[in-house]
Amino acid sequence: MTKTPDIDTAAVSEPRKSRKNNPEKTRENILKEAIVEFVEQGLSGARVDAIAERTHTSKRMIYYYFTSKEQLYVEVLEKLYSEIRTTESQLHLNELEPVQAIRRLVEFTFDHHDRNADFVRIVSIENIHKGEYIKHSECIKAMNDNIVHVLEDILQRGVEQKVFRQGLNPLDVHLLVSSFCYYRVSNRYTVGESFQVDLSDPQVKQRQREMICDSVLRYLQA
Repeated sequence: MTKTPDIDTAAVSEPRKSRKNNPEKTRENILKEAIVEFVEQGLSGARVDAIAERTHTSKRMIYYYFTSKEQLYVEVLEKLYSEIRTTESQLHLNELEPVQAIRRLVEFTFDHHDRNADFVRIVSIENIHKGEYIKHSECIKAMNDNIVHVLEDILQRGVEQKVFRQGLNPLDVHLLVSSFCYYRVSNRYTVGESFQVDLSDPQVKQRQREMICDSVLRYLQA
C-alpha cells in the first residue's frame, strides 16, 4: 500500500524537475522534434503523442510549454523563419557595394534553401493551409518585413550609384530571388523524375546558383 503514492509522486514530480533543471533545453528539444513530425506528417497528420515519444517526455509537458498542437506548429514556423532571417542579418549587406550585396543575398538564399529542406517543406504545408497560422504571428511578419527593407536600401544605393535601374520594387526582387531557390527544393522529386536530373549533384547546383545570381543582377542593372 505504501508503494502507490511513491510512484504517483515520481510521475508528478518528473516534469517539474525537467522544467526546473533546464526548461529552455527541454523546450528547444520539443521544437526540434516537432519539426520532424510536422515535416513528415503535415499539421493535420502530426500527433503530439509521437512528438512526446521522440522527446522522451509526456503530452502534459508539451502542453505545458505550448498549450496546443497548433501553437506548437506556429512556434515551429517562427523558429524556422527566425533562423533564415537571423542569418541574413549577419551577412552585413548594408556594408557591401550594391552588386556585391545582391550577389551575397542570392547565394545565401540558394544555399539556405538547398541545405534546409525542412524549411521549404513547412512553408509548403502552411501554404496548403492558406497561411492560416502564419497570420497569427506578428514576429514572422516583422522578420519578413525586415528583409524587404534591407533590399529597399540596397536597391536605392544601387540607383544612386547608377548600377541599378530606377523603379524596382523590393518585394518583387525578394520574390524573384526566393522563387527559384524555393522551387528547386520543393519540386526536386517531380523535376528529378520528369527530367531525369539530380538537383543534388554539385555541378548542377553550382550551375544553377550562378544562373540565378546572373539572372537577378541582369534584371536589376541600369
